[in-house]
Amino acid sequence: MRVIFNEEMQAVADDLDHMARNVRDAIHGAGQALTRQDLDAAQTVIDGDAETDALANSVIDQCVVLLSRQNPVATDLRVVVASLRLAATFERMGDLARHIAETARRTYPESPLPPEAIDMFQQMQDFLDVTADRLVTMLADRDTNVAEQIIADDDKLDELHRRTFALAQSPEWSGTNQQLIDVVLLGRFMERLGDHAVSASRRVVYIVSGFDPSKEPARDEGTDID
Repeated sequence: MRVIFNEEMQAVADDLDHMARNVRDAIHGAGQALTRQDLDAAQTVIDGDAETDALANSVIDQCVVLLSRQNPVATDLRVVVASLRLAATFERMGDLARHIAETARRTYPESPLPPEAIDMFQQMQDFLDVTADRLVTMLADRDTNVAEQIIADDDKLDELHRRTFALAQSPEWSGTNQQLIDVVLLGRFMERLGDHAVSASRRVVYIVSGFDPSKEPARDEGTDID
């Protein structure tokens, strides 16, 4: 029974690694669509989200079967439950990247951002590109040092997100009403990507060390936008 459990958990881990790579590619592609008006990149992200959704469903189904047939306890139960949550987190990250790509596609060949917002969003995207690469390494190696780095650095993205609101209310704003809406939503989508990366990192710490991230002071993640 132990051999079977290990084999089934390896299949779950492989699917999660695949999801992490898909999310990384989606974040990179969404950023390219947004900052470079790259229509092909936008469409690739949008089309690719279906595979990430299917992988999430596969992980959830496999974990439910493991819970019902293997009746795991202690460390094994912790890994199964954390894997379920990781799948949900990666699925939401794929959705958020798709939302960014859809916004870029809708306004093509124009940018949804006014000129004064481009540099700030490029900084946010640069941050997310690094985070996305770290996610893949963290999950593949179960590297808690990388996980802790993702968690510690998230305040930088939060500060950039706050600056998007200040910009939208400043006298320097030159954009249209639609661009105002897009800036607020895009900033929120990107900030949520960072929050979900933190959530995934805490799950990896939980899998490796047994430390329960829910015991930390609650993090304000706001309303649930995918």
